[in-house]
Amino acid sequence: MSEAILIANHLVKTYTQRSGRFGFGTTQVKALDGVSVSLRAGSTLAVVGESGSGKSTLARCLLQLQPLDSGEVLFDGQDLAKMSATALRSVRKNLQMVFQDPFASLNPRMRVGEIVGEGLLIHGLGSTAEQQQKVIAMLKRVGLTEADMQKYPHEFSGGQRQRIGIARALVLQPKVVVCDEPVSALDVSIQAQILLLLKALQQEMALSYIFISHDLRVVRHIADDIVVMTQGKVVEQGKVEAIYNAPQHEYTRNLLSAIPGKKAVGV
Repeated sequence: MSEAILIANHLVKTYTQRSGRFGFGTTQVKALDGVSVSLRAGSTLAVVGESGSGKSTLARCLLQLQPLDSGEVLFDGQDLAKMSATALRSVRKNLQMVFQDPFASLNPRMRVGEIVGEGLLIHGLGSTAEQQQKVIAMLKRVGLTEADMQKYPHEFSGGQRQRIGIARALVLQPKVVVCDEPVSALDVSIQAQILLLLKALQQEMALSYIFISHDLRVVRHIADDIVVMTQGKVVEQGKVEAIYNAPQHEYTRNLLSAIPGKKAVGV
């Protein structure tokens, strides 16, 4: 059993929403309600749940892209939630994210070479020539070419854009990558290609993934462990096959029964 590389304990995140007939009132919504998860080094932890379950908020809070109300996020033994902005920036290259929408997450005014190399530039990693070589190597590794460096995002298909997003995250050689619904905007045939690419890159680069998804069909092909969330809480967690074959919580059983062609389990 490999050691945990990222541990989140008792995370709480509350949003204030307008309410009432004319929007003059406010209500408190707990997007995260005491959530605790653990990611083993070199493995994939899937976080699944329907829209509004809190899974994407969890992803952003783990990377400190959104502040927590309370709780701790331990990465290599350090609590990210207590770090200053300067200290957090120094570990940021080890914590990267692949976003859901490959159309919205890439700057349309930047060339692909600039998009993928931006992190290297920000962190001052290598000379200009070394940065360029790293960008070329990573583009090739995700199935693109050196010539693609000069192109703009609109010149690529959705699947190719997601490959660019993956290259941007991995060129920094991070330890942990949070994949927030990375294939949900893609055709089913392209989904399979991207999942295979992510698995191959994980093996080559010793990556640890947190894979956010609403789709248990997709999750079974990439995850080692699963956390099931609803209404900001974790209702079930365990090994992927154990949860898939013998779910303990009714909410998990409902998610599984919604998979096309999958018979309801344990109901």
